[in-house]
Amino acid sequence: MKNNIQKLRKKRKITQEELAKTCGVSRQTIISLENGKYNPSIMLAYKIATVFECIIEEVFIFEEGN
Repeated sequence: MKNNIQKLRKKRKITQEELAKTCGVSRQTIISLENGKYNPSIMLAYKIATVFECIIEEVFIFEEGN
């Protein structure tokens, strides 16, 4: 699943480590999300969107068929 995590994170000057701690996951999870190697749970997607003060659809781009 494509996402805008890295773009949003850099815009707000948040490190991968800071985002991970805020969301209760490892930095490796954030790296995997940014690289599109891991699809988040609904709860994690919600937490990330909350950090960026936006809706889930602004962070994650759903592609039908993938």
